Amino acid sequence: MKNLIEGALKFMQEDFKEHAELFESLKNKQNPHTLFIGCADSRVIPNLITNTGPGELFVIRNIGNIIPPYRVGDDFLATTSAIEYAFNSLHIKNIIVCGHSNCGGCAALYASENDLKNMPNVKKWLTLLEPIKIKVSQVAKDDIAMRAWMTEKMNLVNSLQNLLTYPGIEEALNKKEIELHAWYYIIETGEIYEYDFNFENFILIQERIKKS
Repeated sequence: MKNLIEGALKFMQEDFKEHAELFESLKNKQNPHTLFIGCADSRVIPNLITNTGPGELFVIRNIGNIIPPYRVGDDFLATTSAIEYAFNSLHIKNIIVCGHSNCGGCAALYASENDLKNMPNVKKWLTLLEPIKIKVSQVAKDDIAMRAWMTEKMNLVNSLQNLLTYPGIEEALNKKEIELHAWYYIIETGEIYEYDFNFENFILIQERIKKS
């Protein structure tokens, strides 16, 4: 905790002053251009990997960077409500769903009942990926590495498809008023792959830029 307090002091005394004008411009309103939906994993830092500053990203993080299909419910729908807000109130222009290598959330999909006995809400959350688990298990079988990257990438594609169930998003996409992107971040190399809708595959982001 001492390190966190020292970090906060450094921010107030040094970093904030360096960007004081920017924070002054943000004091009454935010106007982010991008909704970034990522995993809660501590190794994934949205502003770091996108080289963005305060006010640019509206960030949603959860276990496994999962986007559920749209629904209106009586329970508390944190991810769904945040997407609703970003699209309808902030009028964001881009949505990035970012997964990553060695995702603990995706790995937990294959955990035993005993491993998840003290995490009933995590277990319930991961049932959203049950169809992916069935498909991957038929192909990867006992190959844990293959199972991991297949699950992580199929989860991203599935999340893109689920985004289209949110009112207005598919229409905005067809009108080119919004862009949808799925990124796969490899922690140990820093490489980012983007899903190519035409080839239905992930390619290095610099190759994606060359094609656009």
